[in-house]
Amino acid sequence: MTSQPIADHSPPGLDALPKSWDPGAVESELYDGWVNAGYFTADPASDKPAYSIVLPPPNVTGSLHMGHALDHTLMDALTRRKRMQGYEVLWLPGMDHAGIATQTVVEKQLALDGKTKEDLGREQFIERVWDWKRESGGTIGAQMRRLGDGVDWSRDRFTMDEGLSRAVRTIFKRLFDAGLIYQAERLVNWSPVLQTAISDLEVKYEDVEGELVSFRYGSMSDDEPHIVVATTRLETMLGDTAIAVHPDDDRYRALVGTTLAHPFLDRRLIVVADSHVDPEFGTGAVKVTPAHDPNDFEIGLRHQLPMPSILDTKGRIADTGTQFDGMDRFAARVAVREALAEQGRIVAEKRPYLHSVGHSERSGEPIEPRLSLQWWVKVESLAKAAGDAVRNGATVIHPASLEPRWFAWVDNMHDWCISRQLWWGHRIPIWHGPDGQTVCVGPDEAPPEGWEQDPDVLDTWFSSALWPFSTMGWPDHTPELAKFYPTTVLVTGYDILFFWVARMMMFGQFVAGDPAVTGDGARGPQVPFEHVFLHGLIRDEHGRKMSKSRGNGIDPLDWVEMFGADALRFTLARGASPGGDLAIGEDHARASRNFATKLFNATRFALLNGATPAPLPATSDLTDADRWILGRLEEVRAEVDSALDSYEFNRACEALYHFAWDEFCDWYVELAKVQLSEGISHTTAVLAAVLDVLLKLLHPVMPFVTEVLWKTLTGGESLVVADWPRPTGFAVDPGATQRVGDMQKLITEVRRFRSDQGLADRQKVPARMSDVTAAGLDAHVPAVSALAWLTPPAEGFTPSASVEVRLSGATVVVEVDTSGTVDVAAERRRLEKDLAAAQKELAGTTGKLGNQGFLSKAPAEVVDKIRTRQQVAGEEVERITARLAALPAER
Repeated sequence: MTSQPIADHSPPGLDALPKSWDPGAVESELYDGWVNAGYFTADPASDKPAYSIVLPPPNVTGSLHMGHALDHTLMDALTRRKRMQGYEVLWLPGMDHAGIATQTVVEKQLALDGKTKEDLGREQFIERVWDWKRESGGTIGAQMRRLGDGVDWSRDRFTMDEGLSRAVRTIFKRLFDAGLIYQAERLVNWSPVLQTAISDLEVKYEDVEGELVSFRYGSMSDDEPHIVVATTRLETMLGDTAIAVHPDDDRYRALVGTTLAHPFLDRRLIVVADSHVDPEFGTGAVKVTPAHDPNDFEIGLRHQLPMPSILDTKGRIADTGTQFDGMDRFAARVAVREALAEQGRIVAEKRPYLHSVGHSERSGEPIEPRLSLQWWVKVESLAKAAGDAVRNGATVIHPASLEPRWFAWVDNMHDWCISRQLWWGHRIPIWHGPDGQTVCVGPDEAPPEGWEQDPDVLDTWFSSALWPFSTMGWPDHTPELAKFYPTTVLVTGYDILFFWVARMMMFGQFVAGDPAVTGDGARGPQVPFEHVFLHGLIRDEHGRKMSKSRGNGIDPLDWVEMFGADALRFTLARGASPGGDLAIGEDHARASRNFATKLFNATRFALLNGATPAPLPATSDLTDADRWILGRLEEVRAEVDSALDSYEFNRACEALYHFAWDEFCDWYVELAKVQLSEGISHTTAVLAAVLDVLLKLLHPVMPFVTEVLWKTLTGGESLVVADWPRPTGFAVDPGATQRVGDMQKLITEVRRFRSDQGLADRQKVPARMSDVTAAGLDAHVPAVSALAWLTPPAEGFTPSASVEVRLSGATVVVEVDTSGTVDVAAERRRLEKDLAAAQKELAGTTGKLGNQGFLSKAPAEVVDKIRTRQQVAGEEVERITARLAALPAER
């Protein structure tokens, strides 16, 4: 709802403001200016209160996806606001070395030249990876700049840089010396393609069509001992060492403790009773392969079963002494089934059989549970400390509804496999001697001469678990640690609550008493972060999870190109509620771009009419519209502060959107045009005052458009370092608010009438308003006339139609002379619709008041309200019926 400005005062600097908002033309230059000015560089010597966030490090191999964009938008919004509130802010960026992903990328490059990493050797291969990192590892940094991330680039870290490598070796040594790191042969997720153990987070479960084969162990005679079992991985029966049944299952009670022969091996399988077995599922008996199934491994431990491995590192059958040795696991699955069928042992085959199978996220193949000698962290005491930090309030999880998931995980955590069979990563600082001795060597120690270092590297999550304090210089006591640790808040998705957040908490608690952390010891134990804000996952506009296979993924940089960074950021923040997923589509981003344009146009109108920050007159000298908008501004400011303090970004954005668009742009700006035409000079000061606060409130989420507009409006240095709006003390004026609400209702109803009659927008029609004084709207007649496109009646005015609008103080009648342009049929339809609604309200309230059961139970104030509604409805029925009767006959 914009029109030509009343006057063009062209304040200084307005010439630099474009006539329309083109984000692509200004965003990069603005961002470079912020960085070069040092706005994002934290000063640990500052006496301001500290506020710190460490960026969850994205993989060096990757590029930003929508989840990253959400993460970064929320962190940037938090840090920009705190900087404006007078805090010394550190938002520390960095990247993860992504062991498996990075090694895979470089190995694929070598394969193009017909080479393998073994052809280069370990040292040359690692140097090749570093070369790749130096050449191709900066993609994410450039994308972060496009988003407007206000990070401290001077403190950019990498999990393989020298300082973090020292921190990794230091904590490994301390954990090892404390007996919390050990080596053991246990079950892991094994990737035959990558030939390494992988973490739970790198296993993605997919439903696949396989087969469920039931076969017979023991005698082929039904009268002799035998048991039927079923499996989807038939090749694993080569590693079976037992059959388990439930202790209370009478069908197998006599067989418990006996053995059955293996069809292909010189091995007998013992029948064990274990409560893990579900007697109602299948035959009530399960085959037990301790070295190749997590549940079977636990059964094997409980019953001290042999645990033979039947697969080599590449997923081939090995060391069974059968004809299946050397076969790939999938080929062996077929061959074993055929061999069992030849013996007549196949009882049933169900195919296709849909079941969930874990796949390697990196290589795509089904993972293989495999018994393997690995390095482990003993987590019991560490996990308890992580749980206690939340229980005692040292760390607060937002939303609190996710606390049970946190406790369910940390209170039941299994030991953590930290070794990977890779070359790229932090090599485990264990050296092995010629006679089987081992020694852990710290960062400032030399290994024994002639000893060999363990070939494995550490899980990437191990170095990431140190991120909050290693990035600030630990194990040294640095000014950054003294000022900014513990960090204020961790912002991340709820999906890595366990895999990353829990591990940071464990290691943070482990070093809590370290003098490097506590300084002079006055602060006592520290947690890595005081708050954990967990946002939801990005989904498409239909609520489906984004994925490459569905083809519904969105590149956030595409939206930046199409709509601008502000639009992308506002779309994400507007949908972000604590713990809740958000569904977004292109229409949402387009709406956010339109919002930025609306804000730009409204500010440009104010500037063209001379708006500039100036003292406001006394409240008594302000108009109702002024008092209303300033009161609403103060309410919105308070709501935004409340929402952001509780990480309710969606609530803050909704409040700002509806205030800016629905109230300021669509109403106050239009009312300001009327006031300016009447010579009310302070109107420009009110416009400037509202825009000053509104642009500041929006800046954390929409930094670019607000920066351009605010600097032009105020001549200030930058919103990045401007003061955050504080309470103004401007109280809401109930009278002004009521009168403005009545005026808005009157204008809206007249516009609706005009629309029903088919009158063109801005087509002026003569009109006469009655009972305006009784409604308290004398001062608002010019605004009603201007915004409803009415003109004063001439002498001899004869109305041809009228609109009656019930307001809070009186019913205002607006009589118009449309000189035959009124569509009588349309007016009749409108009135009949209103009459039907009034009659329905009258019938409903009359029915309630005639119900003695309701009257006996309802509070008196409820009954009084219904009586009032009944009276109003009755009057409306009478009024509309009279209006219908007064309509001229249709021609």
